[in-house]
Amino acid sequence: MHLSTTTNKKGRPFQRRTVNAYKYAATQLHHWLTASPQINAVGVGVESFTDVDTAVLNRYFRWYYEAHDVPKSQDGKGGYTGGTNTTQRNLRAMFAYLAEEYEHPDPYADPKLQRYATPPMGKPKTLSEEFVNDTLAVTAWGPEPRRKEFHCVRDHALLRVLTEGLRSDELLNLRVQDLDLRAGTLVVLPIKMDRNSLDGRVIPLQPKTVKALTRYLRLRALHKRAADAWLWLGTRNRSRLLYAGLHRMVKRRAEEAGYDPSVVSPHSFCHTWADDLKARGVSGEHIMAVRGWKSPAMLRRYGADMASTRAVNAVQALGDRY
Repeated sequence: MHLSTTTNKKGRPFQRRTVNAYKYAATQLHHWLTASPQINAVGVGVESFTDVDTAVLNRYFRWYYEAHDVPKSQDGKGGYTGGTNTTQRNLRAMFAYLAEEYEHPDPYADPKLQRYATPPMGKPKTLSEEFVNDTLAVTAWGPEPRRKEFHCVRDHALLRVLTEGLRSDELLNLRVQDLDLRAGTLVVLPIKMDRNSLDGRVIPLQPKTVKALTRYLRLRALHKRAADAWLWLGTRNRSRLLYAGLHRMVKRRAEEAGYDPSVVSPHSFCHTWADDLKARGVSGEHIMAVRGWKSPAMLRRYGADMASTRAVNAVQALGDRY
């Protein structure tokens, strides 16, 4: 309730996924306190969040690091994955609320709180052309009855729209009215940076994406929830598709295509889209305009793991210069 009626540091409402992440962090702390009762620095047994002080939080974050970060490291001996830092940031909202509403001393204002660093920024993994084509082929339209069923046609359309560079939130918040298939475009309403703007971003679609969406809309009209405004509906006549369903679908289709599902996520397609356009000579200005980026840093970030390959191919394409 508190997060739903307040704004973030940029003066914008918290997104539902952000609220859920903060709530989940508090739930994790609750489970730990229940499983291992604690005594705070003044000798009081911790029975509620208002009994939690800096010492208790330090023990919790050390436990979280040893229980979650260490096992996920490549060698299992302590390589840092950054999960503890994320948990620290997500819990901060709750203790700020307790300080405001209950005058509880904020442990985050205590210099004795042990801080865990953010993980080093890893290079994104751009998907190969073969990976994308093979994954699309798993759901492609065909004579087999299963390929004409709702879930298969929907998944193919989802994968096609992912190749247009949309973030998962942008994709899942599309409405039927946002499509203009005659013009081969769709409109994405701002979600993060320019959320208060009334102007949407026009996304040009590939012809095959338009065809996939046309087929999906034809089957969507038979769905029990066809009157809903949301574009993407669930299987078995369930309501709108959520991120968990999109995430599972992408990994499942990748596995069906013969690939390791751990190497792909919905966001991988954003990096792949940027690499595709850069490799084909689309100007950075045009890429930023379509994607809605304000900073050139985003242009450098997306598809960064393929920068050397693009540079070599561009120079070799010049042939003999002398």
